[in-house]
Amino acid sequence: MRSRLTRASIPPITAQDKTAMTESRPLLPLVSDAEADPRAQAVFDDIRAVRKTDRVNNFWRALANDPDGLERTWAEVKAVMGEGALDPLVKELVYIAVSVTNGCEYCIRSHSAAARAKGLDDAGLAELFAVIALANKTNALVTGLRPPVDEAFR
Repeated sequence: MRSRLTRASIPPITAQDKTAMTESRPLLPLVSDAEADPRAQAVFDDIRAVRKTDRVNNFWRALANDPDGLERTWAEVKAVMGEGALDPLVKELVYIAVSVTNGCEYCIRSHSAAARAKGLDDAGLAELFAVIALANKTNALVTGLRPPVDEAFR
C-alpha cells in the first residue's frame, strides 16, 4: 500500500532550512588583508581606491587565493564596468539580468546594491525583474518554436 503525503505530514520549512538553501559555504578561504599575497594586497588597495570604500567584498577575498586570476579579473572589471558608451546604471542592470538568469544570488545582491547606489529604486528593480522574466520566457518560446529570423532583424 502506498503512503499518502498530506499537507499535515510534510514538516514546515524552518528559517534554518531557508538559510541553508540560499547560503553556501566558501570552497576556498576568504583571504584577509593580513594573509594576502603582495599582489593580492595591491589589488585590494586598488579596489578601495577605485570604489572609494574601505572594504573589499567577499568575492575578491575568495578570488585572492589565485593572485593571477584576481589581477586579471579586477583589470577586466575596471575596463568593462568603468567609463564607456553605456551609462553605469545600464551596466549594473545588464549584470543583474545575467545574474538572475544564471542563478547567481551573490551577483544579484551585489549588483542590485550597486544599481541602487546609482539611483535604482524599488519600482525600477521590480520592473527589471519583470523584463528579465519576460525575456527568459520569450527566449524559451523562440528556442522551442525556432521561427526563422525576420529579414528586418538581419
